[in-house]
Amino acid sequence: MNQQYYEAVVAMEQAGTDSEFVQGWQNGYLHNPLREEQRLNEAYEAGYAAGKSHDLEAYREWAN
Repeated sequence: MNQQYYEAVVAMEQAGTDSEFVQGWQNGYLHNPLREEQRLNEAYEAGYAAGKSHDLEAYREWAN
């Protein structure tokens, strides 16, 4: 398992990050396709973009 991926997800969950952002980040990081259009939302799309670029700090804007 990729240690960077694991540590980033743990940090997001511990910070109380919006679950939609986390799911988007995970899918972007792993280069999975986007969700179907009717299930997209702002948090998911922001997470997807951050994950795709391996941004490990963007989640802070979505944390509680």
